[in-house]
Amino acid sequence: MAISTYSELQTAVANWLAGRTDLTDRIPEFIVLAEAEFNRELRCAQMETRSYTTVNTAATEPEFISLPGDFQTMRRVRLSSETGKPALEFVSAQQMDSFRYDRANVTGVPGYYTIFGTEMELFPTPAQAYTIEMIYRANIPALASNSTNWLLTAAPDAYLYGALLESAPYINDDQRINVWLTGLRTAIEGLNRVSFEQTFAAGPAAVRIEGPTP
Repeated sequence: MAISTYSELQTAVANWLAGRTDLTDRIPEFIVLAEAEFNRELRCAQMETRSYTTVNTAATEPEFISLPGDFQTMRRVRLSSETGKPALEFVSAQQMDSFRYDRANVTGVPGYYTIFGTEMELFPTPAQAYTIEMIYRANIPALASNSTNWLLTAAPDAYLYGALLESAPYINDDQRINVWLTGLRTAIEGLNRVSFEQTFAAGPAAVRIEGPTP
């Protein structure tokens, strides 16, 4: 049978577990756990996305911007509202603290950023409502909220083996763990290899950890 939707995936998992009807309520949990593993291990071009936000100059701290809810790691930040869309330089939290200490109350065109929890901090503090473009690595859209996603379309085997692997401890089927793990590892390694070959020139989707002082 085809495995192209969330419903079809759940049916396939049940079939591979010898039609265990008592696992109907547990299979969605196995899929959620598999997705957590995917988000840790996959490095695919499809995980990169672009988002825009506008600085809220009316906020108490306009230098802080909330990151997207599916954010994992940043690839690039630019001021899309400025001519030429200049890129912002990533700096460490310690460097940002030094900037704030050495140049207190400075406002202007942001040139630097750092990641702080679920927020991005800009320096200098924005003097106006700039539009910020973020290109970042995003979590895989959860199937619990979507009938399908790019990963299920590209690699239904990853989802199937991932869910089956998560089922093994629950049903005490330790003999199958290595089988499901081998299938999952093969799928993940294949996806990462293809993505690397396609995007090698673009470099890894990760923030740099150093930057010059302003």
